Amino acid sequence: MEEKIFANGFSFKRNENAPEFVVGRLSMKIDDAIEFMKQNQKNGWINLDVKKARTGNFYIELDTYIPKQGESPTEAKRITSKAQSPKTSNKEMFDDDDDIPF
Repeated sequence: MEEKIFANGFSFKRNENAPEFVVGRLSMKIDDAIEFMKQNQKNGWINLDVKKARTGNFYIELDTYIPKQGESPTEAKRITSKAQSPKTSNKEMFDDDDDIPF
């Protein structure tokens, strides 16, 4: 198992009192975040995962996964993902425009 690389300069927090459509707040310390991104970018991109620690706190980790030769990134994520399936589909979530807050 690879060592975790925490995203320096990034912070994610949930506010349980926020409206349901607000997932959380992503904060960035500009100088630290830019330096981290420059050091870890590949082809101009960087992938970060928001994860939940055993303590319940959220943290941001660099996604270092590289798909095997001939494997599409979507296919690789599907195989390695341990996420639970959502209770509602994307179509169900976005069919009712009345719930959109803007």
